[in-house]
Amino acid sequence: MEDLWREVFSVGTEWEAMEGVYDKKTWDFSNLEKAFEEGGELYQKEKNVYLFGCTETLGIADASLVPIIVAVVRRSPPSTDIGIASVQRKQDVMPMRKLKMDWVPYIPAQDKGRRIEAVKSRIFVLKCKQRKVGLKHLNFDRLSLYNYCMPYYNNPLKEDEFENSTDVNGIFERSPPLPPLPFSFDWEMDDLEEFTSDLIQNEALGGDEKDKFIAFVNEKVAEAKKKQADAKKEKGEKLEEMSEEEKDDYRNMKLYKFYPVMPSDGPQLLKCRGINRYYDKADQVL
Repeated sequence: MEDLWREVFSVGTEWEAMEGVYDKKTWDFSNLEKAFEEGGELYQKEKNVYLFGCTETLGIADASLVPIIVAVVRRSPPSTDIGIASVQRKQDVMPMRKLKMDWVPYIPAQDKGRRIEAVKSRIFVLKCKQRKVGLKHLNFDRLSLYNYCMPYYNNPLKEDEFENSTDVNGIFERSPPLPPLPFSFDWEMDDLEEFTSDLIQNEALGGDEKDKFIAFVNEKVAEAKKKQADAKKEKGEKLEEMSEEEKDDYRNMKLYKFYPVMPSDGPQLLKCRGINRYYDKADQVL
């Protein structure tokens, strides 16, 4: 299984940096290999193991990228969606297949050439069929999706921040040459009249814009509340349709984060449990 980590796509890593991550011959993932041996963390007979990759910097003083492998242990695929998030764009979720990604059974080198059905792998790796040579045919927006994507996961048994958030963000467009006004308004903590008056007093908003601004904020609040209500309804319906076995799959899911084993006489990695905004933290770091 020495080739296992190389089979896993590094999600969210810029294409220009991929070669530097995968072509480095000294990454030692023997800890990942041992985890699949009897008694290891990933030695599971009744569950599958889903692997995806990402990168972190070597340390504070060294920005070199280090490959990380995340193992998700559960019966069924954690998700077939991918999350897109960046400072420039709103958070978005889309099917993996739109970026040519999918969970694929891992076939050990000695079994290459055999029919997949005959191998019966319980290890699945996240693969991407997009090739670097084809990137020149993609427009900028399409290409940037690969730089800001991350494996998506949503646990319907767990409340997320969005469900109970009372904060709404927006940008109030004003008549040129006045610049747009970004704002963050909490509909439970803030009083809209006072909020608007403070903006006018601080000369961030004109007095003649007051009514239009208040109407705009109320519209954004109504949109946010409707979105929350729709999400809660959809979540409730999904929970009703789920079997106890499916619920147990979410309750008992385990996350393991593997860093490469570094030479004792070389630089050591700064390890953390954090994975991403969807998966949150690993149960164990190795």
